[in-house]
Amino acid sequence: MKKVLLIAFAVAAFTACKDNAASKVKSENVEQAAARDEASKKLPAIEFDKREHDFGTIQRGTPVETIFKFTNTGDAPLVITDASSSCGCTVPEYPKNKPIAPGETGELLVKYNGSGQASVSKTVTIVTNTEKGNEQVKIKAFVEEPGK
Repeated sequence: MKKVLLIAFAVAAFTACKDNAASKVKSENVEQAAARDEASKKLPAIEFDKREHDFGTIQRGTPVETIFKFTNTGDAPLVITDASSSCGCTVPEYPKNKPIAPGETGELLVKYNGSGQASVSKTVTIVTNTEKGNEQVKIKAFVEEPGK
């Protein structure tokens, strides 16, 4: 008999809690969650004016540089968290952790020290908060001996 009463009491208690659950939800929390969910759908996007730069023929040891201009074509601030090259002879400089608003532009400076010989191609990988997460640009040159 005690078991029956205990089970009946437990069922009544759970049912009462379930009925009151909807009345405990705060409408401002629901609105904040909806706004947060909508904002999470907005992403930045990066569009470069060029994806590759050819320095042409250069003398070995001659440093050269180029600028890759980009635009945030998305609908959230763009942040570049890292940029690295495929070797130490190429050094990228970028706006470190500086948010770039939608529609704004920025620059990625790529310096190459002119090492190597013959046809040279280097890749720079840019880590961003875009949906893809990273982008790549390339530089190339034909490096010849000085005096040729």
